[in-house]
Parts: sequence; structure tokens; C-alpha cells
Amino acid sequence: MDRRASAPPSATRPARRDRQLTWLFDLDNTLHNASAHVFPHINRAMTAYIVEHLALDHAGASRLRQHYWQRYGATLLGLIRHHAIDPAHFLTLTHQFDDLGSLLVTERGLRDTLRRSPGRKIVFSNGPATYAEAVLRLSGLRDCFDAVYAIEQMRFVPKPAPAAFYRVLHAERLDPRRCIMVEDSAANLATAKRLGMKTVWVSTSLRRPPHVDIRVRSVLDLPHRCWPL
Repeated sequence: MDRRASAPPSATRPARRDRQLTWLFDLDNTLHNASAHVFPHINRAMTAYIVEHLALDHAGASRLRQHYWQRYGATLLGLIRHHAIDPAHFLTLTHQFDDLGSLLVTERGLRDTLRRSPGRKIVFSNGPATYAEAVLRLSGLRDCFDAVYAIEQMRFVPKPAPAAFYRVLHAERLDPRRCIMVEDSAANLATAKRLGMKTVWVSTSLRRPPHVDIRVRSVLDLPHRCWPL
């Protein structure tokens, strides 16, 4: 066989993105204020789901929901591991909204801030894909991002588990040393930092954990604090 006729590896593989700066943005309480209206709605739906499917009273279901969220980073993972709950069924029933747009609280100027930021931008969320896409579309932010990774793409293993991060890094062919994670969860940022990422904590806290490189009150503060990090 004429080896010269073979296509070089660069002609058959997608270009690597190792050297390109990539921002990984959490969704809830990072790109919008989920605590105001969205989280209370989801929490009520999750508690009702647990009441119905695990035969607990409301108080017991609420405690179990919070326990699994604190232990695993997502209530869903605890229900899968300990109760064999079907994840697709759970996500569908607990993320139904009559009018999601009316529940969203976003900041004016966020779209402009994201669009003029350097590098690629990816949403990395523990929420389901349909919900994440709807939030981004309704808030006018979808075209600011090159990709959206939701809990389904992580095979229902949420942040802060390293496996969730590895799936995004592998799928996008990213070097974690060229990634910046923007999150409201300090626990999720701890994993990002261990993997070699720069970390930005969206928080009003006065303290800054050692695994946080920069703390901002809002994503709107990123141009003043992080360009470039």
C-alpha cells in the first residue's frame, strides 16, 4: 500500500481545542436567579414526586430531597441509587412549567457581557436538557453559547462528581488548564480546581475558599475581574 496516499491524522480528526480559552458556565443561580421562583417550583414538584412514588409524608419527602441534594449534588442521583427511580420520568415530571418565562429573573446587560467575552462558552448544568435549553432561549442567551451539557449528557451523574467534568472535557476535547469554571456552588468549583481549571465563584459571601480564584457578585462583574484570567 502507498503510505503517501493515506490521509494525515489532521484531515480525519476534528481540530483540538486544547489551546483555546473555554468558559464553563453553570446555569441556575449563575446565569439567572433560580432561587427567586424557579427553585421553589422545582422543589415542590420533587417533594410531591417523592411523596407519590416512595409513599412518604410531605415532611419526610422534603427531608429526603434535601439530604440527597446535599450528599450527591442532585436529588435525582440519590433517588436512582437508593430507590431505582427512572431518571427520565423524574426529570419530566419535576421540570414542568405553565409559564417558565414569567419565573425567570435575569440581569440586564448579561447578554452583552457574554457576547463580548473572549473564548468559547459552554453551559454545564445539573438540570435536564429541555429545561436548560428553555431557560437560555427565554432569557435570550442561547446564541451566546457554543454548547449545552445537561444531566443527561453526564449519564445522570451530576457535579461535583469528577465523572461529570470528564464527560464534558472529553466530548469537547478540552484541556482543563485552559478552562474557567463559573459557578455559584463552591463544592462544584472544588472539583474544577482539582482538575486544573481556573475558578470563579458567583456569590455574595465575604469569604473566599482557597479553591476559588476569583469571587464575583454577578456574571456582569466578569469583564472587570477576569478579562483575561
